[in-house]
Parts: sequence; structure tokens; C-alpha cells
Amino acid sequence: MWNMKMKVFLSVILWAWVLTVGAKNIEPRFDGKKITNDVFWNTAEGMPLYSQGGGIFRYPDPDTGRLRYYWYGVRYAEAVRYREDPSVTYPACTFEAVTCYSSDDLINWYYEGDVLTREEVDRYGRAGWVGRMGVAYLEAWNQYVLVVQHDNGVLFALSHTPNGRFTWHRRITMEKIIGTPNTGDQTVFVDEDTRKPYLIYSYGRGRNRIYVSEIGIRDGQVDLLDCTQVFKGAGREGNCLFKYEGRYYMCASNLYGWDSSFAYYMVANDIRGPYEPVNDMKIMPGCAEDYAHVTQTGFFYTVRGSRKETVVYCGDRWAEFAGNGWGYNHWCPVSFDGEEPYFNSLQSWYLDVETGEWCAAEDNNYVKNSSFEADRRPIPCPAKPVQDYLLGWTTEIIEGNKVAVGSTDSPILNYENSEADRRTVIGEKSLFVGDKTRFRRRIYQTIESTPYVSLPDGRYSLTARLKNSEGLDCLEMYAESEGKRFSCRVKEETPEWRTIEIKRIKVRGGKVEIGFYIEGVAGAWARIDDVVLKRSR
Repeated sequence: MWNMKMKVFLSVILWAWVLTVGAKNIEPRFDGKKITNDVFWNTAEGMPLYSQGGGIFRYPDPDTGRLRYYWYGVRYAEAVRYREDPSVTYPACTFEAVTCYSSDDLINWYYEGDVLTREEVDRYGRAGWVGRMGVAYLEAWNQYVLVVQHDNGVLFALSHTPNGRFTWHRRITMEKIIGTPNTGDQTVFVDEDTRKPYLIYSYGRGRNRIYVSEIGIRDGQVDLLDCTQVFKGAGREGNCLFKYEGRYYMCASNLYGWDSSFAYYMVANDIRGPYEPVNDMKIMPGCAEDYAHVTQTGFFYTVRGSRKETVVYCGDRWAEFAGNGWGYNHWCPVSFDGEEPYFNSLQSWYLDVETGEWCAAEDNNYVKNSSFEADRRPIPCPAKPVQDYLLGWTTEIIEGNKVAVGSTDSPILNYENSEADRRTVIGEKSLFVGDKTRFRRRIYQTIESTPYVSLPDGRYSLTARLKNSEGLDCLEMYAESEGKRFSCRVKEETPEWRTIEIKRIKVRGGKVEIGFYIEGVAGAWARIDDVVLKRSR
């Protein structure tokens, strides 16, 4: 009897410990609700998902009347080809169709069909560019309108259902509205509180102005009913809008073409402004270390759950159809400090649309710019963006030539992967360590908890892929937390890519430094790619 009472007592003590001390390292899990970035996405049926430059809207299912999420975007021929063979980058952008997918949870998507086909578009003259679209509901007509860039104009196409075929309605020039025939970039925003739809777009040349226009019906045609300029400043792309706790956030990216960039924002109490800072934009904290998880602003979706309102950043990975990494769609949660948004760059995370809650997944890779794809040009780079460092990483020159823009002696910090390389490693770039003279160099990254995502205490594994020449006196990968160092050394030449790993790294205090220490003679080199830090199971 005494033993039984003691067992019960010990059980109570154990569970009390779990619920207090142990719970600090236990994160909630939403089964089946995981979003995984840096991969090619599939539908719930297991088919490839192609949707770029679009948006998500919530409309009634035409069969059941139940509200569902509808996601519209473009399938480009080159996106299909890149997915089939990521060792080759394709520079063209051949429109095939506007696709539509539906979902109940923003996680599992079902293919509804090609809602605007190449055939329908070509009936009125073949277009070189079709993209940047969204869908709005026209209550007066009980129809849905697809608004999409079409060469040097804006195309309106209509359908009686959100998932049906859209047919050509009219194509307009923006000349009389903003002075250019085309919009620079555009998205469709539907205010859930007023149900009014808007086109968010930029000036067609230089893209240094941003406008808001309500979408509606005028003189028996779908049209833009008005035009309000809300920004005039630096050139911006990827213009999009979200609403959070009653305030409007206008967002955009840098004018870098297909490349990834900072995520910028400004805030207003009214959709037509004034937006603050006036004619300026702030960089969203959390996005600078990897250019918003190697993406360009695409659109946002605000989940109004029973417990929490969560904004989801939905970025497009373009860069000539994702030569800068695997996958086209990369979604990350946004947190808020007052009215200031914070970008949480996560590779894997859970989202519950019913409650609005989210958390990092147990298999999240905590390394920023882990495949060195955020820096699309050779670094140091004298062209826009001018940079003499790798995003997310610190390069310490202990011995050897200094890194400097414009210097002929400066070492190059990244390497252009060949087609053969890309059959093994991800993307166009890898870390390069070498010099014209003898060198000693440390490349490292400090990973630590943020106010919104913890780096839980526990055991982790660190992996990387590398190849190296002879002539290296030291090639070490390491991790260090609370003064304890874990390392792995490569002692021999490695002419082909191989994976190295450090297991059971003990992380404490929500902080760890990972990196590489390399010494070598003039002309020796090492290349490193696909660095991963994950919690051990």
C-alpha cells in the first residue's frame, strides 16, 4: 500500500514538473497543419501546385455555400520545367494559365482547374506577359471578376462562380488614370469589414508611385472607379496590402527585378491614407537577414481566428523561376509589436486557421540564408544592391585580403554553382572561401530566440554540404552555446560534394553560434552549401 501511495505521489510530482519546468520546451502542435517552405508544393492529391503572383480570397463554395479559401495564381511553363530539373534556370516567363486551388485550412489545397486559359487570352491577341492578379466579387452583378496584368494593360475577366472559367470582359489602358498604359505591379485587396474590393498598384515606369482604386461597375462595365495616390518615393515592386486590427499596411519590395528583397511597409487608419511614414517605407524587422526568406512580397492573408488574429506573409520566389532555391511559394507568419510588424523567417511552422494560433515546427531549420541564395550576385557587389557581405552571415578576415567593393584583390564570398553542382546542392550560389594569398577566415551566424520564436533548449544537429581543394590547413564546422564548442573537421581534399554533420549539439539559453573556420594557402578553397540546424529527435 505504501509503495502504491509513493508511486501515485511520484507521478503527481512528475506531472507537476512537466507542466511547469518541462513545459518551457514543449511547443503546441497542430496535427496536419504544417507549412513547409524551401520545397516544391503539392496539392492534397499529390499533384504539383503552380501559383505565382496571385492572392487568396474567401468565397462561398458554389455547391455547398460554405466559405472556402480560393487561391489564384499563374502557372508558367518555365516553372514547370524548373521543378522537373532544378539544375537549369530558365529566364523566360511563358504564360500557360491562371490556376485556382481551394482549401478549408490554408494548408491542404485542391486543384479546381485552369480558370483563365491561354486559349481564352489569345482570342484577343497573344500576350507576352500575363500575371499579378486577384479576384473580387461584384455583388451588383452576382459575378466574380479576375483582374490581371495583360502586357501594357489591365484585363478584366468574369465568371459566375469563384472556381469557374473566367471569360474576357474588357482590357483597359491606365494612361488616362496614372499616365502609363500599364501598372507596374498590382494585387487585389478585399476589405473583409466593408466587402469592398480594391486594386493596389504602382506607376508603370520607375514604379515610384503607389495607388489605390476601388473595383466596381460603371456604365455597364467593370472598371476602376477612382484613383488615390498613397505613395511617391523610391521605386517599389510587389505592391500589396493587408489589414490588421483595423489598420491598413501597404507593403512592397525593392526594385530588384526577379530578385528577393527587403519587405517594406507603411501604415494608415484609412485605406486611402495618409500612410506613415509619408512617401517613405520602413523595412519590416526580421526580414533583413535573408531578404524575407529569399522572396519578393506577393500578398498577405489575415487569419481572424477565435483566439488570435494572424497575418500570413505570402512571398513569391521568382528569380527566373526559382533559380535561387527550391519552391515558388513561401509563407511566413507576421508578429506585431504595437503597430510594427515583425517578419518571422521560418522554414517549417504550424498554423491553425480556426484559432489563428501558430508556432515553429519541431523540424524547422533555424539557419538564415542557409543555401546562400539571398545574394543573387557575386559578393562583394558594386551594382544594386551594393553589398560587401553575405546576408545573415558574418565574415571575419583574420588573415588575407580584405573584402571590399571595387577592389581587384578582394575575395569573392560566393560561388556560381554549375549545372553539375545543382544536381547535388540547391540553387545557383554556394559559400566560397579562398584567396589569392594565404588566408584565415571565420564565417559564422548567431542564432537566438526572438520575442516571437524561441530557440528551445535541447539537442540539435548541424549539417552542411561541402567540397574543397588541397592546401587547407584547417577546415572546421562548429557550433557553440554557453561556452561549449562542438565541431567537425575535414582533413583531406574533397573533390565531390559530401555531407558533414555534428550530432547532439547542446543548446542552452536560447542562443547558439554556428560557423566555419578555414585556413589555407594561396589558391586553396572550400565551397559550402545547404547548412541546416534542426532539433534532434
